[in-house]
Amino acid sequence: FVWREDDGSQMEMRGVYREVVPPQRLVNTEAWGGDWSETINILVLAEEPGGRTKLVTTVLYESKEARDRALSTGMLDGWSASYDRLEAYLASLSAQQGAPA
Repeated sequence: FVWREDDGSQMEMRGVYREVVPPQRLVNTEAWGGDWSETINILVLAEEPGGRTKLVTTVLYESKEARDRALSTGMLDGWSASYDRLEAYLASLSAQQGAPA
């Protein structure tokens, strides 16, 4: 994956999918290179009442220090922005299909 900022800077990462259980579970590794540690990411999707889907993401770090270092980068803000964009996109699809959001 590559993230590109408006100023042209970018971040790259690599990983391996370890488990794929459509449409419920995805487990993958994630490594940023350099001295960043590899994480194991677990994404679980569960059907909720009213046709909604609950998404839970868990990130496992090799240590508390590695987790704290990652959190210090502002990654939570980036995740929030990504999920906000996904929510807006899904709402636009729903509106195009005439379904309630």
